[in-house]
Amino acid sequence: MVYDSVWIVGTSRSGKTARLVQQFCNWIKSEKQSTESFYTKKTGRKKTGHLPEFLDIKQTEPGVLVLAANDDNRRELGDIIVTSTLGKYPVRAKTPLGFFQDEVILFWPLLINSLNLKAQFPVRLRPETEQELATKLWRPQLDEEILRLAGVNESRLVRRILDLLQLAAYSGVPCEDITQILARGMGENTTTLEPEFLASLLLDWRNWCLERGLLTYGIITELYSQHLLSDRNYQQHLTKRYQAILADDVDDYPSVARLLFELLLDRGAVGAFSYNPDGAVRLGLGADPNYLEGLAERCRVEILNGPPPKSLSEQLTKQMVELVTEPMVLLSLPKTVHSIQTTSRAQLLRQTAEVIANAIQSQQVQPEEVAIIAPGLDAIARYTLVEILVKQNIPVESLNDQRPLISSPVIRALLTMLALVYPGLGRLVDRDAVAEMLVVLSRKQPPENSSLLTPNSSLSTQHSQLSTHIDPVRAGLIADYCFVPHPDRPNLLPVSAFERWDRIGYAATTAYNEILQWLEQQRSQQELRLIPSPISLLDRAIVRFLWNGSNLPYEQLAALRELLETAQHYWEIDTRLRQIAPVETTPHATIIEFIQLLRRGTITANPYPVRPIGGARKALTLATIFQYRSSRRSHQWHFWLDAGSPLWAKGGAATLFGAPFFLRDRLGEPWTAEDEKLAEEQRLQKILTDLLSRVSERVYLCHSDLAVNGQEQLGPLLPLVNACVTVISQTNVK
Repeated sequence: MVYDSVWIVGTSRSGKTARLVQQFCNWIKSEKQSTESFYTKKTGRKKTGHLPEFLDIKQTEPGVLVLAANDDNRRELGDIIVTSTLGKYPVRAKTPLGFFQDEVILFWPLLINSLNLKAQFPVRLRPETEQELATKLWRPQLDEEILRLAGVNESRLVRRILDLLQLAAYSGVPCEDITQILARGMGENTTTLEPEFLASLLLDWRNWCLERGLLTYGIITELYSQHLLSDRNYQQHLTKRYQAILADDVDDYPSVARLLFELLLDRGAVGAFSYNPDGAVRLGLGADPNYLEGLAERCRVEILNGPPPKSLSEQLTKQMVELVTEPMVLLSLPKTVHSIQTTSRAQLLRQTAEVIANAIQSQQVQPEEVAIIAPGLDAIARYTLVEILVKQNIPVESLNDQRPLISSPVIRALLTMLALVYPGLGRLVDRDAVAEMLVVLSRKQPPENSSLLTPNSSLSTQHSQLSTHIDPVRAGLIADYCFVPHPDRPNLLPVSAFERWDRIGYAATTAYNEILQWLEQQRSQQELRLIPSPISLLDRAIVRFLWNGSNLPYEQLAALRELLETAQHYWEIDTRLRQIAPVETTPHATIIEFIQLLRRGTITANPYPVRPIGGARKALTLATIFQYRSSRRSHQWHFWLDAGSPLWAKGGAATLFGAPFFLRDRLGEPWTAEDEKLAEEQRLQKILTDLLSRVSERVYLCHSDLAVNGQEQLGPLLPLVNACVTVISQTNVK
């Protein structure tokens, strides 16, 4: 039976995903009826239990490929499909980049033959490791003159250059063509580096990685689009494995996704795609919505015109867009839009939190029905809002709050422990670090009847259950009198080295002696080479001092998990590099580099897992515009923080350097100031339309006259603030 591919168009929350799943169920139903009818006509008997051809579970691979824009959406979409089909039909749910990565690794032998690569299993580089290795490779060429011309520091420049490779790969452009595209796009712009120079660095980097079997997201995507997709053997395998494809929110996909879709459609596959004209959250970060929209010509187009259920979109979108695009228009916004206005940002943060707390305590709204959305959330704003709300017993969930691992005391304590066990690391440890380590490693084991700490536990509850035997004052005294600095062998003396050690107390002395004894054991085993790697030592310390049969708070678990995964990845890469080209270095140089990498703050972890065990967390949502739109959430009340900020036109996420040059409909065309202005206007309209589709009752525009740096805020949403009828100012909020 031949099906039509379907292109589903709709705004946010208009039912696109539900329609996508419904289309899948319709395919199943139609195929089953068709097969049964044919069998009955041929045999005169009723056929039962037959799966559609592209859903035949006997196949070695599932016959349906399901794609979603990001990992959270992928899990949710996969769950919905499994629930809707009662789990009878196998599907493979991936993100586009996740699919490319799996295919490149699966068909690596094919690439070895076609590209004459060394026969070794590929290893994927994390972004932070990618940047560190690229910096080492390019450092001889990135001299002071180059950095002066670029106008940025070394770290930022390396990231920019690596992003060019990624953007080119996403758009289906081979690395060799980057020079031409940049030359056309930048034209006579002499304030940037020469395109030939940038492209030569990238070619060196790509070849260096392939020689060692190292893969980055950019290299993976280029290998897939330039080599696998054009390989006949791969095409045969691909079309045998997938006869149907479901792709949700394709407005956030890179250009190369269309090449994959067109190949499958050309070979007889059937597809269903959803597209949001007001989406494009990742525009400027690799997405190419205009190019993906061209797929609609090959499909039956369905337009979902109905307004989102229970949203302010129909009521407010037209007025707000008109006010923003034509500020001179005299309009008043309805009573569903309120404003909180102060002079300073500190006052704004405090009063916003107070308004939310009052509303929740008076039961006008529940915490899980409120979202605070900002174009950018600095650490001060995040801390202030969380601190005030948590004190009012209002739980807060920060979406994707990726704080550096090194900001966690537990992580810093473990790194200090490494420096005390392995020789040659003495310059990485000081008196304050030792004191902190003693506090962290002396935590008390909670009582056996203590309840499991869940994400719904308040911060104060969590900290109260994590008391320690050695408090900061005693730890400071011990570090002052018992820590002996040394560049090679820093040491901790027995507590009796402190004349008044009786002031330390029995509990703290016992805990300190246990830590001291454990460190001595590890040193002895390290000298006898009985510790396989620093990863093993980290694991031992976690089990002995932190885990101890108890249940850690979620944020500590996330940080520890990320630390072990990062360490394992780092030593795996180090082992691969030493196999290819052994280098003479000082003993334990890798540990020094690992600690320094963490201290630069380039590795992060989410304090709370995305999907905690148990029911959904009943907490207020705190997020940037980009994070909130990516999560596809909706709430009753919205608080748009820093409404006067110019960053609203940027979408809450920085556009990658050179991103406009790699859009397929304007490949290599110069990007002018007029283009930038038009793009910001369009992006702002999309943001307003999208956010208003995700709020159902009330919007608060939170504006301070002055930003953090003291400058006056005159952003594009200021006309909305001025058009509010109801104003909560600093004079009438207690």
